[in-house]
Amino acid sequence: MNELQHVIRPVRADEWEKVKELRIAGLKDPAAPVAFLETVEQAEGHPDEFWRGRAEGASHGRAARQFVAEAADGRWDGSVTVLVEEGGTVDFFDQDVDRTQGHVVGVFVRTEQRGTGLTEALFAAALEWAWGLEEPVLDRVRLFVHEGNGRAGGFYRKYGFEPTGVVVPVPGNPGAKELEYVLRRPAGTL
Repeated sequence: MNELQHVIRPVRADEWEKVKELRIAGLKDPAAPVAFLETVEQAEGHPDEFWRGRAEGASHGRAARQFVAEAADGRWDGSVTVLVEEGGTVDFFDQDVDRTQGHVVGVFVRTEQRGTGLTEALFAAALEWAWGLEEPVLDRVRLFVHEGNGRAGGFYRKYGFEPTGVVVPVPGNPGAKELEYVLRRPAGTL
């Protein structure tokens, strides 16, 4: 199966149970300790209201949008979320955000779908949404990758993200580092 057999679309507010299921599946992946800043136990401990709010917040508006890859049978095989960080705020690493920008988080594609083009299709949809925002437009989208997650770092570089040299400690594990990557707005997308 490849991305042509999936519909790539934004999550709907009422799909909180699928949002929860896919997140927990991602957190059970062997790469999860270096891919996510949350554990399975933390996610499973969230009440239903948390998941309802997460789906609602990522389904519309400017603050966030979650894109999913839905197979013909309704199964979600992957997800990418873009948050909009407003300049003058503080991010989840307690770092100052100096400009309004996109921030890609929650990247997950089920193991059997990796290498099929599905991740690229999810990124294309997420970035199309980010570049389409107005007032203010986003001139860049960033993400962080754990220094030990070479597979993800390789994908991001191949996709066009470039390391900025910004390094932040992993919350709760200051000996580990997260590396910032940035993709600048393509010319002609204003």
